[in-house]
Amino acid sequence: MMKNDQRNKYLVLVNVAFQMGIVIALGVFAGIWLDEQFPNKFSGFTIGVSLFGVFLALYLVYKEVKNLDNKD
Repeated sequence: MMKNDQRNKYLVLVNVAFQMGIVIALGVFAGIWLDEQFPNKFSGFTIGVSLFGVFLALYLVYKEVKNLDNKD
């Protein structure tokens, strides 16, 4: 049987995956919305805001894993 602490670590990692997906999806949808509001030739807002969402999601994952490691 797993200890409660170990179960909590797994739940944190599962939540991190959902959080990452939500942040990236929000970035994509915000970029698409901006491209509709301010049309341009290369869908620059979608690309830019999507990449920002990816980097933000990676930063949040790094911060959460570092925090998880410090709890030990």
